[in-house]
Amino acid sequence: MTDARPPGDDKAAFIAAARSNDAAQFALITEHYRRELQVHCYRMLAHYEDAQDMTQETFLRVWNKRESFKGDAALRTWLHRIATNACLDFLEKRDDRTPVPAELPGAGSEVRYLQPYPDRMLPEDPQESVVVRETVELAFIVAVQHLPPRQRAVFILRDVLGWPASKAADALGLTVASVTSALQRARVTMREQLPGRRLDWRRPAAHELSDDERGVVKSYIEAHERNDIDGLTALLRDDLRFTMLPDPGTVTVTAKEAVDGWVSNGLFQRGYDDWRCTATTVNRMPAAALYLRTPGDPEYRLFTIAVLHIVDGRIAELTGFDATDKPWLGLPATL
Repeated sequence: MTDARPPGDDKAAFIAAARSNDAAQFALITEHYRRELQVHCYRMLAHYEDAQDMTQETFLRVWNKRESFKGDAALRTWLHRIATNACLDFLEKRDDRTPVPAELPGAGSEVRYLQPYPDRMLPEDPQESVVVRETVELAFIVAVQHLPPRQRAVFILRDVLGWPASKAADALGLTVASVTSALQRARVTMREQLPGRRLDWRRPAAHELSDDERGVVKSYIEAHERNDIDGLTALLRDDLRFTMLPDPGTVTVTAKEAVDGWVSNGLFQRGYDDWRCTATTVNRMPAAALYLRTPGDPEYRLFTIAVLHIVDGRIAELTGFDATDKPWLGLPATL
């Protein structure tokens, strides 16, 4: 992760602002890091609104501890250290921020608190953008949630941010040996949770959608707007994994189970048959924003957002999110 400004510029300015209690200058400097800190908190917490809160908590702690920053480390490193510990403190107080067993046998577990991350809030720095896709994709975020909080922090600091073991140990108040052991255990869990996917998170990865992905989203939208259940089904892999959040017990692991559930819940029946959809992206993934017009309503209202993981031209994973009352998604409320 790099900074477009010369190294030391922020550090010197931050120290000057801290010594003079210049709150305006302090805010100007720290705001430059907001997006990358918020993504860091999101990786830790899998919840956009919690990540926003912990970023604000980080800035509050940074202001309160401003005089303790002596410039021995990079300002970015110091900020990430404070953000990491703010997230760990948050997780220590919450007993509802771990995956729970899925109700369907064989479906694994659910991360019911998972929220999508709007692409417009991702870091603008090009060096951060080339690695951000795979480390904000839903599968990655869900897999990280299966790590105990301190293991999670070690894994993100070491394998995502690329910190050396000594720096991660210092940030977390651990020994280097403890960090090394925690990282080894975390990697085992990540391999179990992400079978078949590469684990070299620091290797650059393209973040633009492929033509294949765009084509599937277009077909998905057209099928929805035509109320074409057969056309929709044809886009799904037989081993589709579907879940609708935050509703519990919605995980299915075959296309047939997913489609049967949609039909039994009235999809494309009266009241759920007048759709308009738009293509979008969240978590650097293809998605469709679904707008529903109910009988008597003159407008189409934002209903859900369907996030798609596409493999070989078909949808392998479909994660639906309730999109109502979430202005931070950046989507129009009505069409």
